[in-house]
Amino acid sequence: MQSGLYVSLSSQMALEKRLTTIADNMANVNTTGFRGTEVKFDEMLANNENKTNTKVAFVSQGNDYLDTTHGEMQHTGNMLDFAIKGDAWFSLDTPAGRVLTRDGRFTMRDTGELVSIRGYPLLDAGGAPIVLNTAGGEPKVGTDGIIYQNDRQVGSLGLFEADISKGYLRYENSGIMTTEQPRAVVDRFNVGVEQGYLENSNVNAMHEMTQLIEVNRAFDSVSSLMRDSEDSFKEAVQTLGGSR
Repeated sequence: MQSGLYVSLSSQMALEKRLTTIADNMANVNTTGFRGTEVKFDEMLANNENKTNTKVAFVSQGNDYLDTTHGEMQHTGNMLDFAIKGDAWFSLDTPAGRVLTRDGRFTMRDTGELVSIRGYPLLDAGGAPIVLNTAGGEPKVGTDGIIYQNDRQVGSLGLFEADISKGYLRYENSGIMTTEQPRAVVDRFNVGVEQGYLENSNVNAMHEMTQLIEVNRAFDSVSSLMRDSEDSFKEAVQTLGGSR
């Protein structure tokens, strides 16, 4: 009976973590370039305390992972808005270090440096800040990320990849910091850039609302089960205690 309480408790902890990720996803449903968080739960087995070697199944607290589904492309017409096609990221130089993002909203400083909406420098494939000629005319960017001004190549947008399954941390809204060092994407026909477009969040609000309802119901169901189990345990103790 005690095992049932422990199993229910592990389930509640897992459901609470799922609620946290759903809330974060819902908060960023309109965040440019945001990729939602999902959770994978594993079954863990433990021997029962009696000597029957009965296996008791618990649910793990869960491991976060990013939903790599692409968000919808939105046309803006802004020459400094960029959307990535394929599995790659822009790289920013932030106070915390290199950060990967798919938020392609950039502006140009008076010095010609391309920066994010938070003011972080955008990096090229070599890891250096991208600096344009402020008097060089409107920048045009090809699907390969090469930047031109007055038909002259002046730089290139860096596109990077990393194995996110090895670990990552969120940075601000749409940025991530990976455990593995990001690598520049080279000669990938399925990765490119669209100028004048942005990638919307890949969070499906209706799906998340459905998940929220289901998780809340499951949490209430487990809570009810725990109360019933506790009441049964107390009743058994009282009955056995009064039979002496």
